[in-house]
Amino acid sequence: MIDLKPFTFSFGKLNDKNVIFIRFEKNQKLITQIKALKDAKWDWNLITWYVPDTADYRKLFNLPEDFAIGKYVLSKISEVNQTEIQRLVHQLKLKGYSPNTIRSYVSEFAQYLYYLKNLSANKCGENEVRNYLIFCIEDLRLTENSLHSRINAVKFYYEKVLLLEKIFLEIPRPKKQSKLPKALNTYEVKRIFDVTENLKHNTMLKLCYGMGLRVSEILNLKVSNVDSKTMRVHIERGKGKKDRYVNLPESILEQLRAYYLEYKPKVYLFEGLHGGQYSSRTIQEVFKKALEKARITKKVGIHSLRHSFATHLLESGTDIRFIQELLGHNDIKTTFVYTHVTDKSIRKIISPLDKL
Repeated sequence: MIDLKPFTFSFGKLNDKNVIFIRFEKNQKLITQIKALKDAKWDWNLITWYVPDTADYRKLFNLPEDFAIGKYVLSKISEVNQTEIQRLVHQLKLKGYSPNTIRSYVSEFAQYLYYLKNLSANKCGENEVRNYLIFCIEDLRLTENSLHSRINAVKFYYEKVLLLEKIFLEIPRPKKQSKLPKALNTYEVKRIFDVTENLKHNTMLKLCYGMGLRVSEILNLKVSNVDSKTMRVHIERGKGKKDRYVNLPESILEQLRAYYLEYKPKVYLFEGLHGGQYSSRTIQEVFKKALEKARITKKVGIHSLRHSFATHLLESGTDIRFIQELLGHNDIKTTFVYTHVTDKSIRKIISPLDKL
């Protein structure tokens, strides 16, 4: 973890890119620390170090999240609507939405404002929203999931910012495509672990699968959350800001201890090269490379380890209510989707073609 006391940070632009400037008194030890950052660069004109303004670096330097829209996007939005974005952000923050959700809502709402051109969003009603959704369907040909994301952002603005709940009563939502979760079989999961030689990466992937964790949950795990005496792990503020406990697999305990002795994490169980939270992009890349090494051609992401956890528990006869609790689902209907993936009885049915 970088000691932040000797450094001062400021935001700015360099070569038309958002950056974080890093200033400190000349000191070879501090220079070495900054040089160790992957993207750190020195600017001779400004006489300062800088890194790209990204969410990962903001976390590392303990800087506030940025929910602003880029100047290019703002330049495409009419002046009458630019203040509406800030109103949306403030309300989302007051409602306690996560940084990722805020970022998504802001991006989707900006598309609506761009469509409105010089029309004031706060004076528009059902007709304008309907026309916008028709435009998204017919002209942009958005998928059902993309369309739902845009509806959620616009709906939040009218219902929670302007308090006009009736506007959406007459606007139907398109049906979402019913997709089954993509799970790996046990052989494929084992192959992924076998080809992942790095101790940290291997441990992360095994815990994702062994405890059915979301990527955000594995990254937010703290050393203090793991209780090896009771073999339980405390998942703090999971999706929906919901706490829960999951079981620590006995088979991982010795490996986890070896990992701790080698890497000596301070706060988070899995930390970046220079301390702080591990990058979500990096762990996704680790999984992608493991798939390639294992020669698995399925189009799946790291979240498939969580799907595989639930699927394999069901196949081994675990009560679905326990699986719901372990996954942290509020509604058991969400968990029931795995029954369509694991129905062994259906798989035993012999096709009439095989009887000819």
